[in-house]
Amino acid sequence: MELNKQSDWVARSLRSVWHPCTQMQHHETIPLIPVSRGKGAWLYDHEGRRYLDAISSWWVNLFGHANPRINAALKDQLDTLEHAMLAGFTHEPVIELSEKLSALTGHVLGHSFYASDGASAVEIALKMSFHSWRNNGHADKQEFVCLKGSYHGETIGALAVTDVALFKDAYGPLLRASQTVMSPDARQAADGETAQDVARRAAADVERLFTERADKIAAIIIEPLVQCATGMAMHDPLYLQLVRALCDKHNVHLILDEIAVGCGRTGTFFACEQAAVWPDFLCLSKGISGGYLPLSLVMTRDKIYQAFYSNDVTRGFLHSHSYTGNPLACRAALATLHIFEEDDVLNTNKIKAARLTAALQPLAQHEQVRNFRQRGMIWAFDAIDAPADFSRRFFASATEHELLMRPIGSTVYMMPPYILSDEEIDGLAANTLAVFNQVMAG
Repeated sequence: MELNKQSDWVARSLRSVWHPCTQMQHHETIPLIPVSRGKGAWLYDHEGRRYLDAISSWWVNLFGHANPRINAALKDQLDTLEHAMLAGFTHEPVIELSEKLSALTGHVLGHSFYASDGASAVEIALKMSFHSWRNNGHADKQEFVCLKGSYHGETIGALAVTDVALFKDAYGPLLRASQTVMSPDARQAADGETAQDVARRAAADVERLFTERADKIAAIIIEPLVQCATGMAMHDPLYLQLVRALCDKHNVHLILDEIAVGCGRTGTFFACEQAAVWPDFLCLSKGISGGYLPLSLVMTRDKIYQAFYSNDVTRGFLHSHSYTGNPLACRAALATLHIFEEDDVLNTNKIKAARLTAALQPLAQHEQVRNFRQRGMIWAFDAIDAPADFSRRFFASATEHELLMRPIGSTVYMMPPYILSDEEIDGLAANTLAVFNQVMAG
């Protein structure tokens, strides 16, 4: 019965569902996995097979599937208020969430604007930057700067500040041109160079551009500490300090995209805390709702907020969508923040990260591995001379070893939920090594 249900789900999905970031023809040879339920760090199919969710279901599921505390909060909220429009109305979950997030920044970023997904948050930050400059009499500041290899989403505005050819080339004619500067990716270090040396070289490239075009540039957007979708490219916090100083000097906004790297993923709640800087705009999504419901937001400074405060409707920020600040999503986020506080998650993660890093040492020292790296609860390494179909083969082999993993090209990465037991940590490391050896052996 369960086998028939599993086969039926796969067939029906292939007929009716267009899956994201997927060449659908590949599923003729790599079957879909029909998930029947989730519990903790594991996903289960109809045949009872389980898969350790080592990538937190696209980096969102921080505290495991079917988390009882988040479940309880949502059940309570469901009986109170499921949704109300946020234009002309407000409600307790969105107020409380905004206040808690502001407090986490020391009230430097005191205003939150809500949306549903990461790309929408990036769109909002770009529009806010442009519009605030115009409201302040600098209408010529319309350009945006992104890093080489950066990824900030796949909507039209976000894609314009994305530098991943796979995503960008197909839709290039639709996009507004942006300026691209050197990435501070520490893997670019020459012999004798440190990660900080690379950060200084990359910041010098920003300074060159700002010197030439600051009067035309509205903002630079950066994914702090780790450029995720380009292959977990990690950089030194010094880069953020140098760019913040350059933005202040040249009157350019700093947008930090913490959609993937925020919410404790890099070791601090906000990644930018490790550089002791705050941006003009900070984008959050993914883990903020614990992986439960679509939610994103942009946090900004009072100075930006005041640029829109007027009797003139055209000076207001002209952006909305129906589910802005949805009470259920906000309540899930509040439950997520409560777990951070109650379980001392940031300190507990340090212990878990040290154990997994130690368990991964056979991979770190593997003759076919280079650039083994880790920051907070992110691990990555690059395969040397990987086969052309490395990513798909690795994914398929991983499922045979009870793992859900999706390499980016020849980069294998792990972004597991924060709840792994010691046994699960050891199993993740051992099975990843076994999968890697199997795929590299062909």
